[in-house]
Amino acid sequence: MIVSKPKLTFIGGGNMATSLIGGLVDKGYPANAITATDPLEASRLKLAQSFGINTSDNNPQACADADVILLAVKPQVMKSVLQGLAGALNHRPLIISIAAGISMDSLAGWLGGELPIVRCMPNTPALVQTGASGLYANSQVSAEQKALAEQILQAVGIVCWLENEADIDVVTAVSGSGPAYYFLVMEIMQRIGEELGLPEEVARQLTLQTALGAARMALESDVDSAELRRRVTSPGGTTQRAIETFESGDLEALFRKAMNGAAERAREMASELAD
Repeated sequence: MIVSKPKLTFIGGGNMATSLIGGLVDKGYPANAITATDPLEASRLKLAQSFGINTSDNNPQACADADVILLAVKPQVMKSVLQGLAGALNHRPLIISIAAGISMDSLAGWLGGELPIVRCMPNTPALVQTGASGLYANSQVSAEQKALAEQILQAVGIVCWLENEADIDVVTAVSGSGPAYYFLVMEIMQRIGEELGLPEEVARQLTLQTALGAARMALESDVDSAELRRRVTSPGGTTQRAIETFESGDLEALFRKAMNGAAERAREMASELAD
């Protein structure tokens, strides 16, 4: 549970901001210490009613006394939003960006100065408080601010600190885009289960529970995933035949190509959005 109560301002009230606010409030963070801004009145009203937080449509005003500002707007509008904030940050609040593809240099340049900034790559399971986030801090971030950033993101899942900003692109390929890989596998497994004769709902439930159970076993086990796979693959059995089929199709090479492609696209986006 978070003990300190610095003032938090979320710029943008979309899904990721909503999940973070919900996680924080659920863990006991005082709602009156949280403000969210959004240009849409309906979004502000929903946030206020759901969590009892403060809302505003005035970004500079909402940031003027904030200890932490969380940037949760679309990457395409980040530049204009940050340029509009530059004059309201003389008190040097901690900036946490959860926008994909915006480099530290771009963030600092648009904000107009050297500020403590943390880049974060969360993923969509944060919406159900089982997220995974990679964080990178610039040299302006103090140890206390790093701890605060970690506490905020831990409200919706696990946090891993990165030593190099370039690793954010790798995190994007592994956990940022990763949920979609698993959704695709689940989609395929359910469809083939139906083709083999299972009713749609039975195939769906068995597929999803199997995915959940496998992930939980891997998280709670004292051995790695490779060893867990070996333990459920009996020689000459059904699982061995399926695994050999995956291996003969070079599944690993396909994943390597896909994840390298995701990391490459993340780097491209950073270049495009810096202009």
